[in-house]
Amino acid sequence: MEAVADRIRADQPGRPVVCAYLELSEPTLAQGVKSLVAAGASRINVVPMFLGTGKHAREDLPLLVQELHTLHPNVAFHVQPAIGEDPRMTALMASIACEMPAP
Repeated sequence: MEAVADRIRADQPGRPVVCAYLELSEPTLAQGVKSLVAAGASRINVVPMFLGTGKHAREDLPLLVQELHTLHPNVAFHVQPAIGEDPRMTALMASIACEMPAP
């Protein structure tokens, strides 16, 4: 996940990006949002870096974003589907899975 953020920073230097975690690590989503809002963000795109839509993406994340919207009513939040549900990611994973090393 950090490598993805680094890639975004390299490709789009003016775009603020923060990694946040739902459990066991920091920054939390609330901490990440707070730092973005403090930097002037009025729109936040939440990208769940999950391979599938499990409990976190289906239940926990929507509740957290709802709480964050209550705390930051002037911020527009958009939550994307889990990254692993994107057909482009599925195609990339299938391509990687089918690669054979040279003999």
